[in-house]
Amino acid sequence: MALDLETQKENRALKRKDWKIISLIGSAHACSHFFQLVFPTLYLSLAHEYGYDFARLGLLATVFFLVSCFGQASSGFIVDRIGPAPVLRFGLACFVLSGVLIATSNGYTMLLLAAAIGGIGNSVFHPVDYSIINHRVSPQRLGHAFSTHGLTGNLGWALTPVFMAALIYLANWRVAAFGASALVAFVLFLTWLGRNLLAGKNTAMAPAIDTSATPQTDLSQQTVGQTLATLLVQPALWGAFLFFAFTSMALSAVQNYTIPMLGDVYGIDKVLAGTTLSGYMIAAALGMVAGGFLVGATPNTERTVAVSLLLAGGLLVVLAIGGVPPAFAMALVGLAGFCSGVSAPSRDMLIRRVTPKGATGTVYGLVYSGMDVGSSLAPVGFGLMLDAGFTQGPWFGAAAGFMLAAGLAVLVAKSASRGVLPATPARA
Repeated sequence: MALDLETQKENRALKRKDWKIISLIGSAHACSHFFQLVFPTLYLSLAHEYGYDFARLGLLATVFFLVSCFGQASSGFIVDRIGPAPVLRFGLACFVLSGVLIATSNGYTMLLLAAAIGGIGNSVFHPVDYSIINHRVSPQRLGHAFSTHGLTGNLGWALTPVFMAALIYLANWRVAAFGASALVAFVLFLTWLGRNLLAGKNTAMAPAIDTSATPQTDLSQQTVGQTLATLLVQPALWGAFLFFAFTSMALSAVQNYTIPMLGDVYGIDKVLAGTTLSGYMIAAALGMVAGGFLVGATPNTERTVAVSLLLAGGLLVVLAIGGVPPAFAMALVGLAGFCSGVSAPSRDMLIRRVTPKGATGTVYGLVYSGMDVGSSLAPVGFGLMLDAGFTQGPWFGAAAGFMLAAGLAVLVAKSASRGVLPATPARA
């Protein structure tokens, strides 16, 4: 009896520790998504202050994401070699500095510098976050960790317009930029206080996958060149990269063009269409929460990913055909968001399954850079469709992206089961 009580006490302590780690990482991830929208929320203020046109203002966001793309692909190597906790604090510190530079800017050069530094900061979060989650959170709570991670990112996006608009209204855009910097600085302080929670590896965790039959080389002990040579010949890695590229293209199509498409195809006004798009994002967040419970329901996470993305794609095809009433179309948009959100935790668990020992940060950094590639290509390509008069083109394109990603998830899982890319034990 005393032993049972002691075991229960230890389990409760481990659960509290897991959720502290999940909360810290979720807060940091929210900062990443929050800062992605800082420049767009300041466009009108910067245009009024300096007289810049939208081409020059848009270039600031382009610089931010281009730097983030290249940084994300490379930052994982650093994470695997020096540990994720200091890299996380570095990324948050870059956001703090970027916000200060925006607030004190005297021209375009300082704004470009702020965008570049912000992009450097943004580049570290996926390799850092997933390295900590995989190494520090107990297996039974991994699904909830992945779903919380995605949820907090969406909440970060949702917070930026409200936070920045409120400070601009109460004071001015420079105060708003300082406020963004201060908000991230507070999270940076929390991660410093919790540095012991985020450092090291949870040696008490049981392996999620039996890898005893196949000894693995620890890639973190190899040079960057050797690690790249090992990873870049793996079909599963390229499949995962393309998976993220296609899903981000689909999301970009929905985010950028759902409002005009709802107007053109269903005659829905801009305000109602904007509300519908917000509903998509909220439904996607709820789907991520639901998806966290599905992760533990089956070891074949690729099936959850494939089914949910196929459903999301099918709903977008129905929308694109234009044969449903406007009210029903709005509901379908939200349902498509929910289905796409359900796939996220299982998707992250799938990538965990195909990650070699000692390369968690590297693999997540490389495959997640596919998101930046998809996000940079989709707006232009789908915009050309609309300009050419293909009114429903972005919805069809998004559906194709989701369906291709569903197939890639199955192929990646098959590569892992054949041993093409050996899985990582949870203790690695």
